[in-house]
Amino acid sequence: MRVRVLKFGGTSVATPESRILAARKVIAVKELGISPVVVVSAIGRKGSPYATDTLLGLLRDVDPMILPDAREVDLMLCCGEIMSTCIFAQTLKSLGHQASAMTGGQAGLVTDTNHGDARILYVKPDDVLRVLKSGRIPVVCGFQGRSDPQPDAVYGEITTLGRGGSDTTASALGAALGAESVEIYTDVDGVKTSDPEMVPEAPTLRKMTYEEIAEIAHQGAKVVHPRAAEIAMKFGIPLWIKSTFSDEPGTEVVPKEAFPERRVTGVTHTGKLVYLQFDTPFGADKAVLEAKVYELMADYEVNLFMLNSHPNSFGFAVPRKQLSKVQGILDGLVVPMIQDADPRTYIVQIGRRGSEEVQAQAKMLSKTNAFGNIRFVVALLIENCTMVSVIAHEYLQQPGIYRRVLECLERENIQPLQTSDSLYAMSILISESDCARAVRAFHDEFELLQAV
Repeated sequence: MRVRVLKFGGTSVATPESRILAARKVIAVKELGISPVVVVSAIGRKGSPYATDTLLGLLRDVDPMILPDAREVDLMLCCGEIMSTCIFAQTLKSLGHQASAMTGGQAGLVTDTNHGDARILYVKPDDVLRVLKSGRIPVVCGFQGRSDPQPDAVYGEITTLGRGGSDTTASALGAALGAESVEIYTDVDGVKTSDPEMVPEAPTLRKMTYEEIAEIAHQGAKVVHPRAAEIAMKFGIPLWIKSTFSDEPGTEVVPKEAFPERRVTGVTHTGKLVYLQFDTPFGADKAVLEAKVYELMADYEVNLFMLNSHPNSFGFAVPRKQLSKVQGILDGLVVPMIQDADPRTYIVQIGRRGSEEVQAQAKMLSKTNAFGNIRFVVALLIENCTMVSVIAHEYLQQPGIYRRVLECLERENIQPLQTSDSLYAMSILISESDCARAVRAFHDEFELLQAV
């Protein structure tokens, strides 16, 4: 059986008209003799009555002082995709094609128990295959799965896969079903060389590698979820990014062996960031302090960007919306080191002026000699930042690329605050107010209007 997985995002299922367009894409696949499997996101985007953010707001607004349990959040958010699958299945029926709506759990996606950001452990698509063999079209809820039941429970928990998780659902189902391809449908006609809002003339890339698509997703582009690209790459599934609203061929994602050219692919940017620079001139203790901070950031699932480490300092950027969370975790954090003959205790302080929490901790600890010498680890904040990244395929190692980036910024009178690089990207931390100019400048510098 030939199978193709088609995933439709929120804008593709937001209105009756867009759902008809999406349904016709599905029917066209079926008329080719291929069995379509549909994955859908919740209807609409933020502000729409059934969008994920709207449902989350309904739950949190009951009492803003009491955070809902992660388990109940997952139950609430799953309602958006369930509604979407039922409506889309009914749309297909109205066009003369039998369809069956299925939750992620019914489709066989089994996850761990990490509510809000669950990982797929395995997929058992028996019921999806049963629906296909009956001649009906499975319409599966994206973004969700179910955990294995615990020893003291009969049923597993409903879980969600994190933002962008519907893409992951599509790739995972594609891998489990041995699909000939996975097609991600959105409101753009493929992957652009940059954000069309900043570079309106940015062309669509007709081919990209799995590594490139994963990198641009990690660096801020919201075209496809990184996990979806990684799953497709692992299982060798052809991946396409297309538009629901046009017949353009879209962007084909291929193995790097099939597209070995060295080139700059595009320019991406993140949202609002805050950079924290920790001053740690404490010799061997610096490694212990740094490890503790990163351990806490991992425990509380804080997204980190632009990590750097120097002999007397270390730092990283966090999303602006997570700053209050980071401050709550780190400001006033006490790290004692009292195991040797020189007992000492460190207190982390966020910002130049110590908060009441920091002052209270220092006052309390200084009342006893048990904690030894009290020292402060000060984290200075650089606010209103963003990260702009030049994405390249085996290109950044060429001599002169970093010089071109810095000269480009100098011509635009843009001050780089921090830089980092990887095999596929060079990232620069800059003031948020300079973001649009930097994106356009890099787009011109590397002649991306011809990068198709």
